[in-house]
Amino acid sequence: MLLQSLSINNFKNIAEARLEFSPKVNCFLGNNGMGKSNLLDAVYYLSFCKSFSGVHDSLLLKRGEEYSLVQGRYLRRDIEEELSLGFAKNKRKSLKRKGKEYQKLSTHIGSFPLVMVSPQDIDLIRGGSEERRRFMDMVISQSDHRYLDELIRYNRCLEQRNKLLRDGAVDHGLYLAVEITMSMAAEYINKARRQWVEQLTVMFDKYYRAIAGDNEIVHLSYRSSLNGEGVTMETLLDEARRHDEIVKYTTVGPHRDDIEMELSGMPMRRTGSQGQCKTYTIALRLAQYDFLHQAAGMKPLLLLDDIFDKLDASRVERIMEVVTQSSFGQIFITDTNRTHLDEIMTRTGGDYRMWEVADGCFEPIASTIE
Repeated sequence: MLLQSLSINNFKNIAEARLEFSPKVNCFLGNNGMGKSNLLDAVYYLSFCKSFSGVHDSLLLKRGEEYSLVQGRYLRRDIEEELSLGFAKNKRKSLKRKGKEYQKLSTHIGSFPLVMVSPQDIDLIRGGSEERRRFMDMVISQSDHRYLDELIRYNRCLEQRNKLLRDGAVDHGLYLAVEITMSMAAEYINKARRQWVEQLTVMFDKYYRAIAGDNEIVHLSYRSSLNGEGVTMETLLDEARRHDEIVKYTTVGPHRDDIEMELSGMPMRRTGSQGQCKTYTIALRLAQYDFLHQAAGMKPLLLLDDIFDKLDASRVERIMEVVTQSSFGQIFITDTNRTHLDEIMTRTGGDYRMWEVADGCFEPIASTIE
């Protein structure tokens, strides 16, 4: 899949932009706060109908403006397609594909696969378990629409059960009515997550070794209260009910799952250096790319936001050697150092375009590669 062109109006600090892209590598250079990451976020917005940063749509609207609109022209499975996503102030957003509006935004997820690598990825290691669950849910949902439906169903039941607990309900029948649906959804979620982590671990190990070498051993483990032999959600909920009634919320289930991340047998969050943590998260995202490529049958877009910081030159070069291989498709990169990018592209070769970014404006600049 390729993003051939992008049109932006009033998105964050970008008042207006029209860009035509290279089918391989697209580089955006400029100081921090100029709009490089906002451009990547606009691309992300078209695939996921939300900002990568997780902020509310109202904060995406350029200050003082009444509407925001992002439009993309794609080549998807050799067919040209157009996406248009926008909203007016105090009104809901509208997503159109080939001019036809989606009635349900969730049905769009996964249709235009994308992987973004950003400095915020450190939260996958340093952050709480909710960050890693969000990672699992976001990736699996792109390849399995039933998973997304079951996740929505489970979370709805979880809210209902928690309300019963907060209200001090004692009627067993009320709990049972909610827990039956909750348990069926949990079974599917657990199975999908377990299989996904097993697949991802193999891909992840390959990329970590490609970037860092063979001296460090990485491992991922899926942690869930449902992983034990013969354990069912019904049993867990029944056993936990007395405790849950005291604390007023549900303490067992997929909403408590986690991924344990290790480096050479030690917890990554405690022992990893800044460079190791960055290498770890980049390898995770590249493994995510492989997974989505296989699941969707087309190459996702790859967005690399400020990935060079805190990495030595050899690791940076190995990353670029990996992502510019034929197994990867179109790439978008941000950086503050043009010399850095020119040197890398000289060594890796291939087609690329470059823009200077200042105050939300994008000016094409010529290649220095001879």
